[in-house]
Amino acid sequence: MEDNYELLIVGGGISGSALFYEISQYTDIKNICLLEKYDEIATLNSNGTANSQTIHCGDIETNYTLEKAEKVKITAKMIEKYCLQYGYENKIMFKHQKMAIGIGYEECRFIVKRYEEFKELYPYLEVYDKKTLEEIEPSLIFDENGKGRDEEIVGVGTANEYTTVNFKALSNTFIEKAKDNPNIKADVFFNSQVKNITKEDGLFIVTTKDNKTYKAKMVVVNAGAHSLYIAHKMGYGLDFGQLPVAGSFYKSNKMILKGKVYMVQNPKLPFAALHGDPDLLLDENTRFGPTALVLPKLERFRSGTYLDFLSTLRLDLNIIKIFKDLLKDKSIRNYILRNFLFEVPYFGKKAFIKDARKIVPSLQESDIEYADGFGGVRAQILDKKNQKLVLGEASIDTKEGIIFNMTPSPGATSCLGNAKRDVKLICEYLGKNFDEKRFVNDLEETN
Repeated sequence: MEDNYELLIVGGGISGSALFYEISQYTDIKNICLLEKYDEIATLNSNGTANSQTIHCGDIETNYTLEKAEKVKITAKMIEKYCLQYGYENKIMFKHQKMAIGIGYEECRFIVKRYEEFKELYPYLEVYDKKTLEEIEPSLIFDENGKGRDEEIVGVGTANEYTTVNFKALSNTFIEKAKDNPNIKADVFFNSQVKNITKEDGLFIVTTKDNKTYKAKMVVVNAGAHSLYIAHKMGYGLDFGQLPVAGSFYKSNKMILKGKVYMVQNPKLPFAALHGDPDLLLDENTRFGPTALVLPKLERFRSGTYLDFLSTLRLDLNIIKIFKDLLKDKSIRNYILRNFLFEVPYFGKKAFIKDARKIVPSLQESDIEYADGFGGVRAQILDKKNQKLVLGEASIDTKEGIIFNMTPSPGATSCLGNAKRDVKLICEYLGKNFDEKRFVNDLEETN
């Protein structure tokens, strides 16, 4: 006998599991289902090996505008309050020193100016001169011979904020908390790749690859890069294409940096600047990255998905125009080519270490190695109508009972905030109630 659900969620990464949790805790929806393609929760981009394990709250992300930082800070604090509520500090969520650094005259002026602009939003931030950096993060200053940097260097950061999360472990807690609620039916089905979604008589019919069928009054698709693929199959989001960008890492077998160190973002480059992070899965040894490698597939380290990429790219003159505009800039062309080089054995490390030495002058080739199996794919949205690359998250609310979410960085940080947005839409569509007062009390920071 087929089960009829009020809500069905496609995708068991951090976004899908966060929505599953919020529906179970803060609404009167009693019958929900989550379908996960693989045999466990958060195996792709929410896995600790696929991301930098960073709570991106906007304080050291130098490519965030003040407006974006204000929004991201709210959702980042939700993760912190959730983990503190259930005692997950120092188990899933950790404190590390963190900073953004500027090197050379122009970058240092930029960092100090940004600090002045953002210090009211982040009153805990401090400015670190070279002498202070020698004390708190000496690897930024000294080369292999113990000689200090000649260039000017300034850091802006803090040592007493929660900075790091194992997002896979966090995803699992969301699922566990939802299933522990005795007042609802919360089903999770693994190895359930969605093949087709149709709508008949007001119900969505969701069919999986193994020909199982599920029915639901509403569907939310949180399937990473495959969200747009499913949307296209249903005739939605046809003005969007996708550019899958893979991030690789190099890892060390020792703690080179005491905390997170981020560099100034090149405003011409649409991808993250190189940074060093303590890796929770590597005993807090330092991991450097990510690189930015354009790949013609939607999932890293998984077979197939090449045809899925071609399907979601929707190549036409608008897409060609976007690529042409990106590649006509010499610095972007060189960046793309250099990131391909980082993947090449032997030569890749030699090229990468030149960039990494901007952070750690003493870094030697023997200190790092290519991190096999680390990295993921962040599908960036191509807006065909406006002929531009859209960075960050995107959502397609069809107003017809199905929502498609694409959540590259900072999607993991924003998972609870994005889920709240969808909870409101879901309750409105289904005629259900959202206990926003309790949600705010539990998860939102109050001044």
